[in-house]
Amino acid sequence: MQPSHFFSNDQKKLIRQAIADAEMNTSGEIRVHIERHCKADVLDRGAYLFEKLGMHKTDKRNGVLFYLAVDDHKFAILGDAGINAVTPEDFWDDIKEKMQAEFIEGRFAEGLAWGIRSAGAQLKEHFPYQDDDVNELPDDISFGDQQEEK
Repeated sequence: MQPSHFFSNDQKKLIRQAIADAEMNTSGEIRVHIERHCKADVLDRGAYLFEKLGMHKTDKRNGVLFYLAVDDHKFAILGDAGINAVTPEDFWDDIKEKMQAEFIEGRFAEGLAWGIRSAGAQLKEHFPYQDDDVNELPDDISFGDQQEEK
């Protein structure tokens, strides 16, 4: 199954809405990338995609990537330098644990949406929404294909 078919249209809408909801509370930028396989370390692959998706180019360096390799049952949450500079090392652990519990139950879209909204709530503390805030990155889900995998 292609990564773009992993979620139904309704599930994709739920995830995109979670991104929009989360970004209403923070100047942080959230992206989701889904692919089938992750042959490398999941954090290394996530970091590669973080840069490839241009997430390091936000003004406040406050981008967050939710990365899922669905066939390999791997996922990671990566925050940019601006976030990592002001948050504790275990900042993402609670979100990851709750998401993993949802994933184990087969509720991938729901777990991802919950994680995105939770990230937005936590980011609000460090990067509150500003009246002049601009949506710097697309809210849509990006999908990898086999030719793209490294």
